[in-house]
Amino acid sequence: MPYEWLPATAETPERLHLWPYRSLPRRGFVGFIAATCALIALPMLTVIGSPVLWGLLPFFVLAVGGIWFALSKSYRDAEIVEDLTFHPDRLTLTRHGPRGARQAWEANPYWVRLTLHASGGPVPNYLTLKGDGREVELGAFLSEEERVSLKAEVQRALDGLR
Repeated sequence: MPYEWLPATAETPERLHLWPYRSLPRRGFVGFIAATCALIALPMLTVIGSPVLWGLLPFFVLAVGGIWFALSKSYRDAEIVEDLTFHPDRLTLTRHGPRGARQAWEANPYWVRLTLHASGGPVPNYLTLKGDGREVELGAFLSEEERVSLKAEVQRALDGLR
């Protein structure tokens, strides 16, 4: 699961740390680009030394550049991290988005309502926290099953604060 519970210590309260799942690590990124270059270059071996090579070369560069750009954007978007902190007197959700964007939400845990919207939300099993007049989404990047599992765990932690 792409989240972990960080236990409370003397200095810090209990915290839930969430991040998007990454199916391709950085090492795999390099391997994928290298394999793509090799597979695209293989048919080009037959035209080395002919003017046809110069006609095909821009398309080769565009294909590899497009894949590089798409995977790099995917890595930037996957820098999203959410921290849900369970203070005795307040619940804090901080979302660190791509390119340094930061959003924060805070409410009294006694009044916070955790809701799993099975349907009617932007995605099935839409998980929200509502309190202090605002409703925020929790774990937008998680799968449906992970949000269902997470709801039970967060509810247990909320009940422990009340």
